[in-house]
Amino acid sequence: MLFNSIDFAIFLPIVFILYWLLKDRSLKLQNLLVVGASYYFYGQWDYRFLGLIIFSTFTDYLIGLGLGKPQLKPRKRKALLFTSILVNLGILGLFKYYNFFLENITTIFSFLGQEIQGSSLNIILPVGISFYTFQTLSYSIDIYQRKIKPTKDLIAFSAFVSFFPQLVAGPIERAAHLLPQFHRQRKFNYYQAVDGLRQILWGLFKKMVIADNCATYANEIFNNSSNYSGSTLLLGAFFFTFQIYGDFSGYSDIAIGVAKLFGFDLMQNFAFPYFSRDMAEFWRRWHISLSTWFRDYLYIPLGGSRGSTWMKVRNIFLIFLVSGFWHGANWTFIVWGLVNAIYFLPLLLLKRNRQNIKIVAQGRYLPSPTEALSMAVTFSLTMLAWIFFRAENLTHALSYLQGIFNSSILSVPDFSNLKNAGFILFLLGYFVIIEWLGRENKYAIEKIFLKRNRILRWIYYYSIIYMIMVFAGQEQDFIYFQF
Repeated sequence: MLFNSIDFAIFLPIVFILYWLLKDRSLKLQNLLVVGASYYFYGQWDYRFLGLIIFSTFTDYLIGLGLGKPQLKPRKRKALLFTSILVNLGILGLFKYYNFFLENITTIFSFLGQEIQGSSLNIILPVGISFYTFQTLSYSIDIYQRKIKPTKDLIAFSAFVSFFPQLVAGPIERAAHLLPQFHRQRKFNYYQAVDGLRQILWGLFKKMVIADNCATYANEIFNNSSNYSGSTLLLGAFFFTFQIYGDFSGYSDIAIGVAKLFGFDLMQNFAFPYFSRDMAEFWRRWHISLSTWFRDYLYIPLGGSRGSTWMKVRNIFLIFLVSGFWHGANWTFIVWGLVNAIYFLPLLLLKRNRQNIKIVAQGRYLPSPTEALSMAVTFSLTMLAWIFFRAENLTHALSYLQGIFNSSILSVPDFSNLKNAGFILFLLGYFVIIEWLGRENKYAIEKIFLKRNRILRWIYYYSIIYMIMVFAGQEQDFIYFQF
């Protein structure tokens, strides 16, 4: 069930009304409704994979109870943690990476002159599996490290794992933040709900107007890249850069906004990353829930930025390679992670990876020339890296890059939909301006016209609704559903 579908437009109000009708009756019933609604929501893709979510939920619930026993010996605690890691990563590995490893192992042996036979699995990748497995896994790790205590409420834990707004594409929530919210009585907050609707509106604009329109042109250019000039290929990469941002951050905005309607607070997942002044700042602002997950559960345990220069370099490359591999079983994602590690490395070695912590041009309308140049360079590097992310394979990515960097890059872009694309570039200009003006908030229109005339504010909201209705592109699946 897509957020931008008629089905969801019917589903959400029904669940919302039933949910708040139960607020004075029973917290357990309210949580049970969340679980039922979440399972129904997920089952609209493929009900058969509900068994995986239920299995993962029960496994980590029972392991959490075991890890919480004060008399349990250290060896048994480690065994329980290892079981949680093995089960969660085993499920992920089987469905997402089995065929990838089999194919590459077969290729290696074939190269060495040894032919081996392996049976690939003809299975569908369960939507959102990378998100909810990481969420349940972090629960077990946090209990093992005694950061949190296990819950005995199976219904609350099931709701935490399956919470439908963020189930299939995040944010990847930590138990310490989200789980206690299922244990507390929720009261309807009008201002929180209105804020949620406002964030949903902006998320829908990002997805339907920005991402879906950019997808039309990015797909045309990438799918026929051998036919186009360097300038056209560069324009295709530009469109995909905004497609993936509008698509994924739009989903996160809708998820966070929907959660607010039910009285929940989800973590911010994007913080205007394309206004970053270096790659370190970009990764503090892009897919924050995943970046911080890898930081806390992999990077810091490996030593982080402590230790020798070799250890620092090793940790950076490892964290980016694993991050790339998390996105998919394809060498393009691994190379995408490698490219970002190379981008990040000079900042780490020069100890400049934390020089841009504050928001760019804070308190000012315009950036300084130095800030503007830094943002332009960072954006350009990011755009080139996205080519690996979008390409079908490494050969396609390399030929695409080769097609950009030749004399034809100076020509005028030319493809069949160029005239229509001009209007989308105008919409992108509007989008960037609104994002820039709202960059000090949690999302761009959080406070726009909030202290001005109420009529003016509602005119602006209706103008966004109008643009969504009139300028929405052809419906596309959310990109991160495939991960």
